[in-house]
Formats: sequence, structure tokens, C-alpha cells
Amino acid sequence: MKFLDEAKVYIRSGDGGAGAVSFRREKFIEFGGPDGGDGGRGGDVWVEAVNGLNTLIDFRYQQHFKAKTGTHGMGRNRTGANGEEVTLKVPVGTQIFEEDNETLIIDLTKEGQRFRLAKGGNGGFGNAHFKSSTNQAPNWANPGLEGEEKTIWLRLKLIADAGLVGLPNAGKSTFLATVTRARPKIANYPFTTLHPNLGVATIDGREFVLADIPGLIEGAHEGVGIGDRFLGHVERTRVLLHLVSAVEDNAGKAYNTVKKELEAYGGGLTDKPEIVALSQIDVLDEAELKKKAKDLQRACGQKPFLISAATGKGMTEVLRALRDVIVEAGGDHTALPDRSDRYTEIPHREEDDE
Repeated sequence: MKFLDEAKVYIRSGDGGAGAVSFRREKFIEFGGPDGGDGGRGGDVWVEAVNGLNTLIDFRYQQHFKAKTGTHGMGRNRTGANGEEVTLKVPVGTQIFEEDNETLIIDLTKEGQRFRLAKGGNGGFGNAHFKSSTNQAPNWANPGLEGEEKTIWLRLKLIADAGLVGLPNAGKSTFLATVTRARPKIANYPFTTLHPNLGVATIDGREFVLADIPGLIEGAHEGVGIGDRFLGHVERTRVLLHLVSAVEDNAGKAYNTVKKELEAYGGGLTDKPEIVALSQIDVLDEAELKKKAKDLQRACGQKPFLISAATGKGMTEVLRALRDVIVEAGGDHTALPDRSDRYTEIPHREEDDE
């Protein structure tokens, strides 16, 4: 399965069924009159945010969704059945845009949230509807109204409590794999992570969702490297964990590079609470570690956490710091059931690298 966070879809609601022209034809009833029934309504097109999805991959293989036409009316005052509706099931956090990909229709931020994208056409009236004292035998009926059709864009912004940002090989995927059950691809080369990964972290009986996105490099807002197209997935987070690798020659410069890309992207990312950590500290001696920690503190204006996923040093402290910010912002998930099934890992395939 591949990760897909944007899809273009064509939708069409069903046409209304036509009304019927019919008259009673029964023995011994001389003036039976009209008995044509109304047509049924066309089916609607709905979108619904559901549990268990974290990608729009289904919409790569099906881009056309059409609801059913309402059944035509029939004699003996029988109204046609309504057309069957169609529901697009999308992950929580999906935004629906008009064809211009700019006009927002709906932002689905809660599980079970539904929205009608296209209304089915009304059914036509049968000739029984037009009977009156002056016209007791109308011989016409209305056709059903046409349904609506449009092209829409689906754009996914994952729902997570905390987001991991940093340069490639800053240790984000290793951090995620250490504190959650997610299993992102980890390797010693840049851009190992090609799509966002999610995991559920637990600390002191509380849990929160972590999002790891591909690394940023200088010029990402201009499309350099993988670019900044995945930054939308940390727009909804309550706090950012900015990881800077202790392997970097200049930790302060590495921090500022990513910070400038976040500023260039916008989306309120620079206004979010930020926790800074110097990762992979197990590769340095004490003197070099103090030097790089001081350099990073000078750049970010706060004392960075010193962590190592390999040895576990500092991991508990940084998780507690993230938890405190999330709880303060109203994201406490105490005593919730395990939600890791909702944020399933997306298996890596070699063709994803191509």
C-alpha cells in the first residue's frame, strides 16, 4: 500500500425518477381517474470520516462515484423508490475542495462526521398529482430533476498530537520506532522516510499520537529534495518536536535551516509550541556534547533535551515534556483504548523509492 494524501474525484448524484401517466382501468368503475405515482428521488453523494484509514490510496483506483437514479413512478399510485446513495469514506482530517483546489467545502476533523456533497434530483410528479375539479383526467406527468455533478479534490492532513521535524537523518524515524509500535523504514542515508508515519506513544498512563514527516533541507519551500508538501500533516499538531542530530557539524545552523523552511511554509507552524532535542548523543564524547548542546541552545533560545534512542537516555523526559504541552492544550487521552489500529503502519515497498 502506498501513501496518498491528495486525490481528484468526480461525483454525480442520481437523477429523480419520472412521474407516471396512468388511469384506473377497472370493471364497473366508469370514471376511475388518474392514478400515476410520483418518481423517486435520486441518490445523494456523501462523504464520511471513518476510523482505520490514514491514506487516500483507495481514490487512486476509483475516481468516479455516481449515485443511482430514482425509480420511475407507476400506476395505481405507486411511488418509485429513492435511488441508492453513495458514500465516500475518507480518513479523519480530510479536507474537501472545489475543482479549483482552493475553495474549501468541508474539513472533516471528527470520526463519524458526514457531509452531503451532491443532492439527488427530486422525482417528478405523476398525473394523479395534477387532478383538480377542472381537470379530472390530466394526461401528463413531470420528468425527474437531474442530479448534481462536480469534480472535487480530497486533501488529507493527518490528525496527530505532536509532529517530528528536522533535517534528513536527524533520527526522527528512529525516535518514532522507539517510543511507538510504528515500524518506519530506517537507514543511514537521506530521505529514508518518503511519506508521513504515525504512531501512538504512551507515557505515565497517557497516550498521544506522533507524526513523523520526511526531512526538510534548505530550499524545501522551493521544491528542493522532497520539498515541503508533507508539512500540512503537522499543521494540526499541538506541539512540534524539533530533532537536531549530534552528528551535524553545526547544530545551530541545522536548527535554523529547518526553522526557516517552517517560516517559509507558513500555516502557523512557527506559532506552535516547540520542544528542541539533540539526538544521537551516544556518538559524542562529553566535551563535544557540551559544545554542540550550547551551540544549539544559542540558536533555539531554550535548553535542548539530550536524547539517544539507542541507549534510551533522555527519552522519558522528552516524552513527558510533549505530554505536558498536549495536556495543557486539551489533548489528554488518559484511559483511552489503544488506538494503534487506527494509525496502522503503511508497509514500505521498494517501488515507493522510485
